[in-house]
Amino acid sequence: MRRHEFQPGRLLAGLVLTAAGVLYLLDATGETDLPWFLVVPMAAGGLCLAAVVGMVTYAVRRDRRDDGGRGSAAPPRPSRESTDR
Repeated sequence: MRRHEFQPGRLLAGLVLTAAGVLYLLDATGETDLPWFLVVPMAAGGLCLAAVVGMVTYAVRRDRRDDGGRGSAAPPRPSRESTDR
């Protein structure tokens, strides 16, 4: 399997949906008496939180790519536009 970037937003979304599924499974087997209106907001809130985490992760990685990993004191990169006219 090829290596890929760690994506914390997707991990969080998976964990939240797995937790919601486990709660529904426990309710279906009779282990707990869980009203539906508690799980739905939990899942929706978790997905919103995962979206925010994903956007923050994207912004941080985009900033690091633009910076080139050199820090803020580095001179600006030359543009990649063609000089042929």
